[in-house]
Amino acid sequence: MHLTILYRGPIISCNYGCEYCPFAKRQQSAAELAVDRQALEQFVNWVAQHSQHQFSILFTPWGEALIHNWYQQALVQLTQIPHVHKAAIQTNLSCQLDWVEECNKDRLALWATFHPEWVSRDRFLSKCLELDRRGVRFSAGVVGFPKYKDEITNLRRELPNHVYLWINAVKKELPNLSTQDRNFFESIDPLYELNTQHYPSFGRACRAGESVISVDGDGKMRRCHFIKEPIGNIYERDWETALCDRLCTNQTCHCHIGYVHLDYLELDKVFGSGILERIPNNWALQRLR
Repeated sequence: MHLTILYRGPIISCNYGCEYCPFAKRQQSAAELAVDRQALEQFVNWVAQHSQHQFSILFTPWGEALIHNWYQQALVQLTQIPHVHKAAIQTNLSCQLDWVEECNKDRLALWATFHPEWVSRDRFLSKCLELDRRGVRFSAGVVGFPKYKDEITNLRRELPNHVYLWINAVKKELPNLSTQDRNFFESIDPLYELNTQHYPSFGRACRAGESVISVDGDGKMRRCHFIKEPIGNIYERDWETALCDRLCTNQTCHCHIGYVHLDYLELDKVFGSGILERIPNNWALQRLR
């Protein structure tokens, strides 16, 4: 069995303070961070012990995780495990990047977000170029506020063509977004319109709960981050019995890490092997045309 896991541990702190984020500039105590570290180490050990399965893993922390060395080491360890196909993480790239040299880079991927209000474009760009130089697969992206159009334009110009730059649509602002702004975002990210939708999902088939699951620090399994009812726990002996085909119980799905798994959208054909790190299939080849 090939199982994709979206892991979100107890960490809820970040070194940035974005106005739209509920975890902006939140700090956690040493004791709270120790709990997060222990939970992550338990998860990595569990993955290592289950060699009868194949895994792809995306870390989706509430906050910034890579500023903590235990997340860096988790990616080092996971990418060295033969039955782990990929280990990816969402990050603001504020950490040092020398640790990637310890990883199996064929299995490592980063989803990097640029926050113009908290870091200069030059600094973020330098981290992206370093990843590229080190041979690490990654996407870069920005939340789609029109006030950052100049920064977005310059970032797209300065990034290598083969690096995909995505734009996250600000859903609540879409009714007020001008046609010009929408066209601008689509000129930067040809898949921007995909992220502007609230996709009908109730009663629809989804890979979540069958071949894709969400796991928290205690090991609780959920179908995805957006359906809160647990379906089991990976640390129980019969955890595999919870995996089965289920229809979605939410009315709509509007987040990339959720809707990409809806069967009827067929976005696995769009993103291919880059579905976790948000890189379209054959993106580098498309940019060369």
